[in-house]
Amino acid sequence: MQDIPTGCVSWLPEPKGESNTHKSTMGASLWFFLAFMYEATATFRPRQLSPCHVVHMNVYCNDMNLRTVPAELPPDMRMLDLSRNLLQNLTQEVLAFYTSVHHLNLHSNKIQFIQPGLFRDMTNLQELDLSRNYLDIFAMSKTEVGPLSTVKRLSLSGNGLYSGMTSYFLHDAPSLLNLSLDGNSITKISKDTFSGSLALRNLDLHNNVILEIEEGAFESLADLSELDLSMNSITCITDFNLSQLKLLNLSRNSLESFQTVDSDYQYELLHLDLRENKIHYFPVLPRRNKLIYLDLSRNLMRSMNTTNLMEELEYIHDGKFTTHALSASQNAHNDLPRLLYLDMSYNQIKSISASFFGGLGALEVLNLSNNCLESFSVDRNSPLDSLKILDLSFNALQNLSFEENTLRSLEELHLKGRVLGPIDPTVFRRLPRIRDLHLQQSSLSMCASHHRPSQKGYRPQTGDCIFFSSIPTLSRLYLSGPGLQSVPQGAFHGTPLRVLDLSRNPGLDIHKNAFSGLEKSLTHLSLRENDLLALNTDLSLLSCLREVDLSVNRLTALPLWNKESSIESLNLQNNSLVTLEYSTVLALEKTLKTLYLRSNPLSCCGNLQFLHMVQGSSLDIPDIASVTCRYTQTSECEEVAIVSMQQERCETLDRKSLGIIIIIITALVLIAVLVLLSKMCHPRRHRLRHSFKA
Repeated sequence: MQDIPTGCVSWLPEPKGESNTHKSTMGASLWFFLAFMYEATATFRPRQLSPCHVVHMNVYCNDMNLRTVPAELPPDMRMLDLSRNLLQNLTQEVLAFYTSVHHLNLHSNKIQFIQPGLFRDMTNLQELDLSRNYLDIFAMSKTEVGPLSTVKRLSLSGNGLYSGMTSYFLHDAPSLLNLSLDGNSITKISKDTFSGSLALRNLDLHNNVILEIEEGAFESLADLSELDLSMNSITCITDFNLSQLKLLNLSRNSLESFQTVDSDYQYELLHLDLRENKIHYFPVLPRRNKLIYLDLSRNLMRSMNTTNLMEELEYIHDGKFTTHALSASQNAHNDLPRLLYLDMSYNQIKSISASFFGGLGALEVLNLSNNCLESFSVDRNSPLDSLKILDLSFNALQNLSFEENTLRSLEELHLKGRVLGPIDPTVFRRLPRIRDLHLQQSSLSMCASHHRPSQKGYRPQTGDCIFFSSIPTLSRLYLSGPGLQSVPQGAFHGTPLRVLDLSRNPGLDIHKNAFSGLEKSLTHLSLRENDLLALNTDLSLLSCLREVDLSVNRLTALPLWNKESSIESLNLQNNSLVTLEYSTVLALEKTLKTLYLRSNPLSCCGNLQFLHMVQGSSLDIPDIASVTCRYTQTSECEEVAIVSMQQERCETLDRKSLGIIIIIITALVLIAVLVLLSKMCHPRRHRLRHSFKA
C-alpha cells in the first residue's frame, strides 16, 4: 500500500476532552480509512500528461524544449508530435513501448543517435518525420537504423547527409512509398541507393548538389511516378528512359540539353519542368507521350528546332567529356497532342514558324513573353483552336497577324510592351471569345467608333489606330502606359467593358463622350497618373461604376454628379483639390464606402458638408491619419488634421468675417450718404451766390 502524504493527516483537528487511547483509536481508524480510499480511487485518477496536449488519440509535445520523451504518455495513441524540441538520442527505453503510433513527428530536433532496431516493434508506424536533425553524425558510425517494415512516408530532409549515407536508413524499408531527401548534400545517386526501398512512388531530391546519376539508378523503381531533382547541378540528360514517370522536375539545374531514348514505347510523363537551366534547343521528347505541362522558361533557347542532325552534344560521363549524336528521328519535330500548358518565356527565341503549332492541337496556355520575337502569326493550317491564354509581351514584334477562323477559343491576350510594326486595325475583332486584353506600354492609337476600318487589301501603316469598339465579348481592357495619347468619342461603343485601365498615360486627352456605350457595364475605371487638370466626362452616367481611381493627377475639382452615384471606392490621392462641390458630396454620400484623400490642399472651411460626411458617417478613409486641410485665419495658414478639425472654428471665423463685412458695408453706406448730401447742398450754394451778384 502506498504511503499517504503527510499533509493529509495534519488537516484533521484534534478532539478536546477525550482520552489518549480514544484519540489513538480514532486516529488509527481514520488513517486506515483514508489509506483505503486513496488506493481505491487511484485507478480512476487520470495520468498526468503535462506538458503535452492530448486531443482524442493524438498527442502534441511540440515546441516544449524537451530533452527526452515524456513518461506516461497514452499507450494507445496514434500520433505523437515531438517536433521542435531538443531531443538528441532515441532509445528503446523512451520510444519502443509505444507500438500503436501511426505517425511519429521528430522534425527539428538535435537527434544524432538512433538505437538500431528501435522501430522494429512499432508495427503500426506508417509516417516517420526525421527532418532537420543531425543524422549525418549517426551515419558516420556506418550503422543501419534497422527495419522500417511498415513505414510508407519518410522524411530525412535537411540532415546534412551526403552520398552513401542514405543506405543506412533505407536498407530495409520495403513498404516505403514517399521519401524526402531534400536539403542535404548528396552529390551522386548510385545504382544501389534505393535497393532497399523498391516500392517508392514519390522521391524528392531537390536542393542537393547532385552532379552524377549512375545508369540504372532509378530503373529498379518500377512504381516511381514523381521525381523531383530541382535545384541541383545536373548538366545533361541524354538518355531519359523512365517511361513510368508522371512528374519530373529538373528546374534550376545547369542542364544544356534534354534527350529521350529513341523508342516507340509509350511514356506516361504528364508534367515536365525544365525552367531555369541553360538549354539551347527545344528538348527531344518521347515520340509517344502524354505530356500536358511543359515549362522551358528562363533558358537560352534561340530556336524551336532541336540540334542540327550532325551536331554533337558534349556531356559529362564518369568525369570525362564525351559526345553524342542525334538520330534523324530524334531531330524531327516533337508532337505534343495532349499538351495544355507550354511556357517558353525569358529565352532568346527570334522566330517560330506557324508549322510548329501543328502538333499542339490541345494547347490552352502559351507563354512566349520576354523573348526576341520579330514576327508572330497563326494561320488556318495551325489554328490553335483550343488556346485560351496567349502571352507575347515584351518582344520585338514587327508583325502580328491572326488569320480568320483561328484562335477561336482565345480568352486572354497579353501584348505588353511596344509593338514596333503595323497592326491590322481590326485584329482584336477577329477573336470571337476574347475576354481580357493586356496592352500595357503598347503605344497604340485608338480608333473612334465612327472611324472606317481599312479597306480590304489595304496594308495598315505604322500609326494607324486600333479598334476597341464592337468587340462583344471583351470585358477587361488594360491600356496603362506610357504610350496612349487620346481616347476618342465612342472608343468602346458596342464593347461591354467591365474593367478599364487607362492609367500612367501623361497628357491623356479624354473626349467628353469617350465612355459612351459603357453606361450599363463599366464597374472599374482607373485614370491614375495621367496628369489630368480636369475631367470633362460625366461619370454619373456610368450607372454601374463601383471603383474609380483618379489619384496622382492635377485635378482642382471633381466633375459634377448629375445623378445619384453608384461608386463605392474612390481614390483622390495626390491631386490639387481645394473644395468639393456640395452636389457631388451629396451624390457620393449614399453609396461611397471607401475614400482615399491624402495629399490634397483641401480647405477646412470651404468643405463643411464634406467635413460633416467624413466625421459623421461610417465612411472608411484608410489614409485618414495623414489627410489634412488648410485653415486660414487673418494672414496665417495652418495645416490641420481633418479628423480633429472642429466645425465651430469655421463658424467663429464666419461670425468674425460677417462682423467685418457689416462694418465695411456700414462705412460704405455712410460714405454714400455723405456724398449724396454734398451733391444736394451744392446747387443751393450756387443759387445763393447768384442772388448776391444780382
